[in-house]
Amino acid sequence: MHIHNKIYQFAASAGALEGYVYGKKKPSDLDLAALSDWIGNLTAAYQHLPEDVRERIQPDLDRTLGRSLHSMEAVLGKNSDLVCRLAKMIRNWEQLPSSPDDFSKRKWFDESR
Repeated sequence: MHIHNKIYQFAASAGALEGYVYGKKKPSDLDLAALSDWIGNLTAAYQHLPEDVRERIQPDLDRTLGRSLHSMEAVLGKNSDLVCRLAKMIRNWEQLPSSPDDFSKRKWFDESR
């Protein structure tokens, strides 16, 4: 499989995770078994990406996973196994979004700002 396909599939899965956990209010709103598999698959895919690719996408990945992390912490708690597993893919903790609603980064294609 071409590296571009791998990057796309990884990014789509990370973005879908963010959408899935966003706005959930209680653990019963989440399919915890599926979420565990999802995070496991995302982690495995992350580890299989070449190091130079991980370095390039990490700042954006930290923002996406950071929003997911905020959503999951609110429902499952900071010490949840799922939260801790997801957190292992985050590198730059100082640059995390402030909340699941923090979409302040300018889009690369938006020239109007």
